Amino acid sequence: MSQETIHAALLGFGTVGTGVYKVLKNQESEMQQKLNTKLVLDSILVRDIRKYESRVSDPSILTTSFDSILENPQIEIVIELMGGIEPAYTYIRSALEAGKNVVTANKDLIADKGGELFQVAEENHVELRFEAAVAGGIPIISPLKNSLAGNEIHQIMGIVNGTTNYILSKMTDEGMDYVDALAEATELGYAEADPTADVEGYDAGRKIAILATIAFHTRVTFRDVYTEGITKITSKDISYAKALGWVIKLIALAKHTDEGIEVKVHPMLIPENHPMASVSGSYNAVFVHGDAVQDVMFYGRGAGELPTASSVVGDIFSVARRILDHSQGSTKDNVYRNIPIKRIENTKSKYFLRMEVENKPGVLATIASIFGNNSVSIEQVIQKNKVGSNAELVIVTSCVRERHITDALLILNSSSVVSKTASMIRVY
Repeated sequence: MSQETIHAALLGFGTVGTGVYKVLKNQESEMQQKLNTKLVLDSILVRDIRKYESRVSDPSILTTSFDSILENPQIEIVIELMGGIEPAYTYIRSALEAGKNVVTANKDLIADKGGELFQVAEENHVELRFEAAVAGGIPIISPLKNSLAGNEIHQIMGIVNGTTNYILSKMTDEGMDYVDALAEATELGYAEADPTADVEGYDAGRKIAILATIAFHTRVTFRDVYTEGITKITSKDISYAKALGWVIKLIALAKHTDEGIEVKVHPMLIPENHPMASVSGSYNAVFVHGDAVQDVMFYGRGAGELPTASSVVGDIFSVARRILDHSQGSTKDNVYRNIPIKRIENTKSKYFLRMEVENKPGVLATIASIFGNNSVSIEQVIQKNKVGSNAELVIVTSCVRERHITDALLILNSSSVVSKTASMIRVY
């Protein structure tokens, strides 16, 4: 086949698909110099052609038939931007089996079925690229696979969901409560009409599963990730965090320990002087610790039409270069370990606890005794406010196993001295 032109097809023409179309159009004059070839978008798969005719310079490239793309021998790159599991999974697998390279931004598929799709790609000697599946416009997949390949990665810590980071930033910087901050995020288009995947940590969970798989060379799926969202974070928690010199962020964390891999998403108090603490609004960041490089941080727009399109088009260009070099299929899954994944109850952390307790002498001694009997030690205690007739107590523990703090709280919450535990937030 002549390589004067490389032909591609786009599946889906929503926000990111439109962004990819715009970026490719903007790059037309530079294409020959950057790639030593011309890249042509032959087809765009949509549900309703009339809806999208005004968005393209040549409406004839719009189609409602995936088979017309699959059966076109000229098309060598399929760009999947539909999202979700089906029909995206069927389309991607079919394209790979037909010997077509695939570029996708589909975190759901890569987090749950990435291993299977990589195997199909390898068997058919084609590329499967997914830079845009994590952190939008921030390059992180390629650096982990290439630039940082000489490292043993010990930990990845990420703010990888712009919606929740925007909400927490508004609560921290402007004193908004959760409901009002979510409403503003929805109005601005950061949050979906149903924000569950974002605010409950599922979106971030899929992304950290992908990053952990790459970093630790062992299969991690979304089902392996402990997820906890931000819906229980209150203005009181934010206020206490500030007083203690901390900031609350929704953190996606993957850590390689001697006992196995910890992979989880949950709110976390991090020191206000930590680089991640200054990541505000809808921005994302990924903080990586490796044995050779030590600490590096990747920062930028984690979503949006053009930032995400930037990563997609970067992958398209990489695949085009592979086609020209006749080296497709050289990027492999690189999963060769089988490291156990720790259950959440076996992980260790410090904990911030906000409790409503009886306002009388001896209560703290009782709490300390129950903690001590469950292998939990106390680092710090703050008592500032009253809630009705009760006192509000904030306790920061030492680093303990999750099951120990859970056992202690189970006893405390059934005792006469504790009315309720209003918050339990892990501390970095």
